[in-house]
Amino acid sequence: MTARILDGKAIANAIRQEISVEVSTFREKFSTSPKLVAVLVGEDPASQVYVRNKEIACQKSGIESDIRRLSATTTTEELLAALDALNADSSVHGILVQLPLPDIIDARRVLDRIDPKKDVDAFSPENVGLMFQGRPRFLPCTPHGVMQLLDRCEIAIQGKEVVVVGRSDIVGKPLVSLCLQKNGPRGPSNANATVTCCHSQTHELAQITRRADILLVAIGKPNWVTASMVKPGAVVVDIGINRLGDRLVGDVDFDSVSQVASAITPVPGGVGPLTIAMLLENTLRAAEQQLSSPSKL
Repeated sequence: MTARILDGKAIANAIRQEISVEVSTFREKFSTSPKLVAVLVGEDPASQVYVRNKEIACQKSGIESDIRRLSATTTTEELLAALDALNADSSVHGILVQLPLPDIIDARRVLDRIDPKKDVDAFSPENVGLMFQGRPRFLPCTPHGVMQLLDRCEIAIQGKEVVVVGRSDIVGKPLVSLCLQKNGPRGPSNANATVTCCHSQTHELAQITRRADILLVAIGKPNWVTASMVKPGAVVVDIGINRLGDRLVGDVDFDSVSQVASAITPVPGGVGPLTIAMLLENTLRAAEQQLSSPSKL
């Protein structure tokens, strides 16, 4: 068996085209463009690349963007003050703080300070709570991208056994919640799964992953999931991205697992492009909500 490749890049391009059309309609209605501001603290090379890619994606979709660059010596209080100013600026519809932050900054306080209505990463406690209750304002970008990928590749999760490997607040936990909901981003077939979450303390982890009809992997360990951990015919979504020398690889050993799975995402070109596409989606939705109900800001 050779797995079908789930082309996240092509799906992301299609979503971005859809968003571009919606942004044009938005501009006609409100005589302005959705605006995203990314806050970048320090000189981390990977963060510089990520923020630049987000800026380019915004430009291609007609979304206005700005990057606020702060020095690596910025204190928590200074960053909080910068966020307060962005929260108060009605021309800014979406705010994201690029992670990771320097160790001297209290990341939890920073993420909690972003106005939930402008929190397009969906990291604030309010937005996380709304998502878990099944009435999201925004969905976290990477998990939402995974759900879009599955549905647009005609892979229903309804009634299936889904195993999530990883329990981070950014990816693992939100994925568990989305798969468990009664209605997903793309309808009931994009939800209603039976879900198991595995992590570093899980006993006999490989026995659990081999049960999965759909295996979602986000642990940050290169090539960690091998063919012996995958049920023949399973769908495998690799959410990790790791640098090995001059190569980018995922958390899944692509060469071996692609011989066992029925479908698999590549790294790069799988989930990554969808994360940025869903950020654009959230920025547009934030702008629509704010301009439709400005008194609620």
